[in-house]
Amino acid sequence: MWWAIGIIVTIIVLLILYVIKTYNTFVVLRNRVKDQWAQIDVQLKRRFDLIPNLVNTVKGYTKHEKETLESVIQARNTFLSASTKEEEMKANGELTNAISKLFALAESYPDLKANTNFLELQKELQETENKVASARQFYNDTVLKYNNKIEMFPSNVIAGMFHFKMEAFFEANETERENIKVEF
Repeated sequence: MWWAIGIIVTIIVLLILYVIKTYNTFVVLRNRVKDQWAQIDVQLKRRFDLIPNLVNTVKGYTKHEKETLESVIQARNTFLSASTKEEEMKANGELTNAISKLFALAESYPDLKANTNFLELQKELQETENKVASARQFYNDTVLKYNNKIEMFPSNVIAGMFHFKMEAFFEANETERENIKVEF
């Protein structure tokens, strides 16, 4: 009789330990998702800091290309006013598209293409874009691990008990998938 109680107590202790371990795993994964999102934010902040300098450099050479410059500034401001991850993702796509148009526009201005300030800013922005792409990949990898843990049995039971929610992947939006069309 005592051995049966010992077995039941052992099973209960093992279940409690499993719940604790799984809960802690969810917390770690959720915090990694937040950390990876913050890494994207760091790179986007660097990009935003470069954009005004780039726009000012281009302004001096392309006085009549006001619309393209304004679209870059508006896309930047849209991102800054975004309040959710989804809004930030959408605004980021619009900003990427606007920057691409700005670089395509620069092809029509040989003096601008040769300007050392513009070339340096373009290089820094391209490096930052590569860092943003890497940060997105790390974010999506982390979200995948977290979401898999939420959906897989038996950890999905614990995820449901403690209300862990799925996270959204950072995906390219429609404007980022389109070919850039620049017309003069």
